[in-house]
Amino acid sequence: MIDKFVESAAEAVRDIKDGAVVLVGGFSSVGLPLHLLDALAEQGARELTIVSNNAGAYRLGISRLLELGRVRKVVCSFPRSATSTAFEDAYMAGKVDLEIVPQGTLAERMRAAGAGVGAFYTPTSYGTELAEGKEVREIHGKMQVLEYALHGDLALIEAWQGDRWGNLTYRGSGRNFNPVMATAAKMTVAQVQHVAQLGELDPESIVTPGIYVNRVVHIPYGGPVPRSEA
Repeated sequence: MIDKFVESAAEAVRDIKDGAVVLVGGFSSVGLPLHLLDALAEQGARELTIVSNNAGAYRLGISRLLELGRVRKVVCSFPRSATSTAFEDAYMAGKVDLEIVPQGTLAERMRAAGAGVGAFYTPTSYGTELAEGKEVREIHGKMQVLEYALHGDLALIEAWQGDRWGNLTYRGSGRNFNPVMATAAKMTVAQVQHVAQLGELDPESIVTPGIYVNRVVHIPYGGPVPRSEA
């Protein structure tokens, strides 16, 4: 019997290796897998590359990993936050590298990875510092920059509902980066707010099919937020 549910967030991330490329879903605090990130901080993996829309907020999640010195590089669109200086402090101290990727390009690089597309051209960033050192060519009269697919060793995502096969649904803007990240990683771990019985989810509502999901952990809706101490 296929049952991808695990007992805890700690079990879900138990075997993450040092140096892993970790795709982290969410947009600000919406759709952010905080419990999985907290468990990863406790698990102890180091030299991580974190790929996310931003570089953390408050002293939770990505910010906590940065404060603990677990992150080697951040790939994101918005590295600065009004609620956290964890990334800025680490970056200014030379402890972490940064790759800035425009938001749409970031999503498309991961979508390409999931679709088996090796690279694509986009006009975004042409003529800016972000395009320096990258291949450029003219397509249909417009200059375009070559961007490569972005693969992850691990995707940590958050969903609204999930069943034991790993089929997932999302609610509102919680959908954000989570679906594309689920397809772009070697292993995907999802924290879900509600458990659905097998067959309960409308097939037309399933956004992430279970074939892309390896582990699921139930984090009940309205439950406690992970601790914020470093």
